[in-house]
This record gives sequence, structure tokens and C-alpha cells, in this order.
Amino acid sequence: MDFLKLYLNKQWQSILAPFIASDVYKNLTKQVAQAYQNKIVYPAPEHIFRALNLVDYKQIKVVILGQDPYHGPNQANGLSFSVNPGVKLPPSLRNIYQELADDLGIERNSGDLTDWAQQGVLLLNTTLTVEAHQANSHQNYGWQSLTDAVLAAVNEKESPLVFILWGKQAQKKGRFLDTNKHLLLQAPHPSPLSAYRGFFGSKPFSKTNAFLESLGLEPIDWSAQ
Repeated sequence: MDFLKLYLNKQWQSILAPFIASDVYKNLTKQVAQAYQNKIVYPAPEHIFRALNLVDYKQIKVVILGQDPYHGPNQANGLSFSVNPGVKLPPSLRNIYQELADDLGIERNSGDLTDWAQQGVLLLNTTLTVEAHQANSHQNYGWQSLTDAVLAAVNEKESPLVFILWGKQAQKKGRFLDTNKHLLLQAPHPSPLSAYRGFFGSKPFSKTNAFLESLGLEPIDWSAQ
């Protein structure tokens, strides 16, 4: 059984077919299956590809790229920076919400960003699994190659979209992107270690909506919960 294909919808299996046929993918699925069997790994297996499964390829308007899932209990839900309903906001998400409030005057309570995904925001991490309490523990499994393939496919969309890259790990992926067509917004990571170096005041939410509206597209309702 292909452990990972079990959880990825047919649309994305088709889009990623060349990568899925590669040796990198075969090694990735083997390592991930072993990790779930032998360790505590987040998110739950059925949520590994939740970011992709929630957003139809044709409907993607915005990509927000994170690093790897939260590694604490009950936090990771398959969407970058998002946590399950009722979970205390992690520091990075608190800072994202502070910038949202400063940018657009929007206050959010829940840390669950599913409503953003349902509007066409692809909340993708560069690595999709992590061992409990071990940040970046799966970054060398081959996930980077898979998310490279995802971003390359999204970059090929005819309609322009917004890529929001926070932090150095995310910004490395900028090499895939056609900045003549798409809007690329880059800033330091929203973690407390770096948010004051330029994340605060970067106004990604208003800039995203201004770009979408300039194309005649519906802006994102960042307040919906």
C-alpha cells in the first residue's frame, strides 16, 4: 500500500504524477510510514495533505508558505500556521494575527485557518510531517522535493496569484516563481525571534486583497471563522 497516496486526493495525484513516479517519492513514503509506525508524528496521517485536499487547484488565489508542522500535541492540523479549534495560539500565529489587526483592523479568536483555505488560500508547509517535540526532524525525508513540485505546478496557473513567503526556508522556494505574472510578498518569519525585523508592518493581507481586486477577483475575507 502507498501510505501517502492513500491520503492525497485524485486531482493532486494527477498533477504530481511525475514526482510520485520518482525514487525520491518512493523513499519519502517509506520513511514517513516507518516514522508513524515507530514514533509520535504530527499531524494525524489523514491530515498530511489537508492543505492540498481542501483547495481545488483551479481555485487557488493565494499561497502562504510555512516551514514544518507544529510539533506539540493537538496543534498541527495540516495547514501552515493553523491549529485545531480551541488550541492556544502559538507565538507565530499570535504575531500573524497582530499584523492582521494592524493591517486591516481584523481581530480573530480561533487559530483554525480552515476558512482561509476554503476561500482559495493554499496554506502549505515546506515539510509536511514532524516528530513530536523535534522541529525540522523530517526536513530531509524528501518533502522539500514534493513541495517544490506543488509550487512549480501552482506557478504554471494561467491566472496570477499571490505567494506569501515568510522566513528564509519559505523564501528559498521563490526561485520557482514567475514574478512577472504573480505577486511575491516576502518578509521575515512571524516567530518572536524575527517578527520585529520586518514582518510587522509588511501589510501582506491588504496587499494581497488589493492585487486580487485589481484582477477583478473576490478578495479574501480574512475575518471569516
